[in-house]
Amino acid sequence: MKNTLEYKGYLGTVEYSTEDNCLYGKIIGIDDLVNYEAQSVEELNTYFKEAVEDYLATCKEVNKEPNKTFKGVFNVRTSKDNHRALSMIAEKNKMKLNEVINKAFDFFITNEDKVLG
Repeated sequence: MKNTLEYKGYLGTVEYSTEDNCLYGKIIGIDDLVNYEAQSVEELNTYFKEAVEDYLATCKEVNKEPNKTFKGVFNVRTSKDNHRALSMIAEKNKMKLNEVINKAFDFFITNEDKVLG
């Protein structure tokens, strides 16, 4: 079971508030905060799609690039054993460590459902 909605390449969370007795969520992967809420799953899906459409329209209106800005650089912490093993794989294949890591990322992204079940 997934707790996300998808529309036009955007993902939205699905949460439930016992206090307010409603479903709610936000669009993820963007710099702005865009929320939506509803009383049913069907409504939540509709309001999520409307939120995406409104977000895209607003970005266009104010001449802003939608989505989150990613630099492509981040630190990854792993065990010493994993670091060593990956470095050895890189050396053995005459590759840089970043190339090996990016191949692993590509595999994971392509096989997300199989890897995460």
